[in-house]
Amino acid sequence: MTIDVALRHRFGDFSLDASFRIGKGVTALYGPSGSGKTTIVNALAGLLRPDHGRIVVDGETLLDTDTGAFVSARRRRTGYVFQDARLFPHYSVRQNLLFGARRATKCTFSPRLDDVVELLGLQSLLGRKPGKLSGGEKSRVALGRALLSGPRVLLLDEPLAALDAKRKSEIIPYLERLRDSVRPPMIYVTHSVEEVSRLAEDLIVLHNGKIVASGSVFDLLCDPLLGPLVPTHGAVFPATVHEHRADGLTALAFDGGVILVPHLARPLQATLRVRLAADDIILAREAPEAISANNLLAVVVAAGHTHTETHSDVRLSCGGIKLVARITRASFNRLGLQQGENILAIVKSVAVDPQTGPLANGTD
Repeated sequence: MTIDVALRHRFGDFSLDASFRIGKGVTALYGPSGSGKTTIVNALAGLLRPDHGRIVVDGETLLDTDTGAFVSARRRRTGYVFQDARLFPHYSVRQNLLFGARRATKCTFSPRLDDVVELLGLQSLLGRKPGKLSGGEKSRVALGRALLSGPRVLLLDEPLAALDAKRKSEIIPYLERLRDSVRPPMIYVTHSVEEVSRLAEDLIVLHNGKIVASGSVFDLLCDPLLGPLVPTHGAVFPATVHEHRADGLTALAFDGGVILVPHLARPLQATLRVRLAADDIILAREAPEAISANNLLAVVVAAGHTHTETHSDVRLSCGGIKLVARITRASFNRLGLQQGENILAIVKSVAVDPQTGPLANGTD
């Protein structure tokens, strides 16, 4: 499935001009408030008629201002999860979920209620009213209601923005599970780099109504050239559980070698995401002796570093994986790093995001 979007719209002094194509998986629309993210998803849902535009989903034209084509919101088969959940307060959780199922059309596949309840861990909530739910529980019910409507596209407009850190950590694993099992096309609106790094596969960066960058999340999140638009905290990349070692470490294989973390209770070949913070990478020309760090990676100095008065963000390649190391400007000058040079990256700490569980941190 592909989704083609081309939109131009004006609100007062704000002007949106954005075009993109996406497929299955999670695409994050990222940018500050007022950059045009919600305008795009509202146009996709049929809640907004843009001044000019065309939207085609799986070959069906939902909007074409040149021809006057406009499919109503009800017939678009989009599932919309809002920031405030918008559950029916007089319905139980089960009734809210069944309302979504009643919206499913006969010509589309719709998951079974029992499957969605299991996927989102809603078994103990079915008899409750929304007023008796936590913020995270409401978000899961809203997600389940959207899924049961049998959507071709799932739209999530900052669904975690109203939650505190604890509630966010509770619901993110369910979103990861949805991404990896059901795999509907999902457009996820956020201004959180943390959520992008955990959930997204592709990233569209918006600023002042225009797309300034788009591509794989694994490439863009470690690109210091994007500067203040996407704060560079380090690298994110996929890995698989390769070996559980007798010394209490788990070896993770990725397209650059193997990285070691404290034991993970995950089966062999399980997939997950690894995050290496830029501040947790030390660069060296030679392998040091007698250090506590378990991970020394062979890397190549890439192009496109950025510098401040005090620090340098150095772009690196490790096999097919892109990394970034944040070192002092003095260290950068002392090392005299050159593009294409082979050096070592000493990793002080590794963060692992299992796809079916909460964040686990491993040091050294």
